[in-house]
Parts: sequence; structure tokens; C-alpha cells
Amino acid sequence: MRSPRRCTRNGCPRQAVATLTYVYHESTAVVGPLAAFAEPHTYDLCEPHARSLTAPRGWDVVRHEGEFEPPPPTTDDLVALAEAVREAARPVAPRPPEDGTDPGAAAPSTGRRGHLRVIPPSH
Repeated sequence: MRSPRRCTRNGCPRQAVATLTYVYHESTAVVGPLAAFAEPHTYDLCEPHARSLTAPRGWDVVRHEGEFEPPPPTTDDLVALAEAVREAARPVAPRPPEDGTDPGAAAPSTGRRGHLRVIPPSH
């Protein structure tokens, strides 16, 4: 299942609620509400990291003054949940016997996985 977007700070397990963007030609770092989509050259931050962000000397920080709220669930979350349920419902392949005998030696069979077919070698 797809998990919510996480803070991009190393080692931070919290959910992202803000997006950091840099405007290089104005020497400005902008911290605003979480963007709808993850974009290249932006950074998702949790609330503690969004509130405590500092910029290099000579740079300005423009920070969202309201509350940072986690994004609402999307239909993608429901699709991911349905896929996880389908995966869990797939049958498990039989395990080989513990006595060391080859289960395929007695009766050769044709195995199938998805669109591929495994045919045992003939002796």
C-alpha cells in the first residue's frame, strides 16, 4: 500500500505537511502548505522541520503563517488498498517436503505463473 508522503529530512519518519521551495535568483526559501504533487527541486517537510527551518546567511525565509494540515486521503489510497488485498488473497505456492525428496520427480507437471509457463526437462 502506498504510504503518505514523508518528510524528506534524513531519518525523519513523520508525515509531510509542508513544501519547501527555493527561489535562487531572489535568495529566498519558501515554506508553504504541502503541494498537491511531489515535484522535482522541492522538499516535503513535517511540521517541526517546516517551523524550524533556517536559511543560509543573506537569504530570506518566507513561511506560511497558518496551520499545516495533512492532506486528505485520495482515491489513489483506495486503489493501493485494493491492490494490497488482492496480493494477500493470492494462493501461496506449496513448500517442498522436509524429507528431502523432490516433489516433481514422481509426476512431471507444467507450472504457470502469470503469462509464463515452466516446463520441466524431459529425461
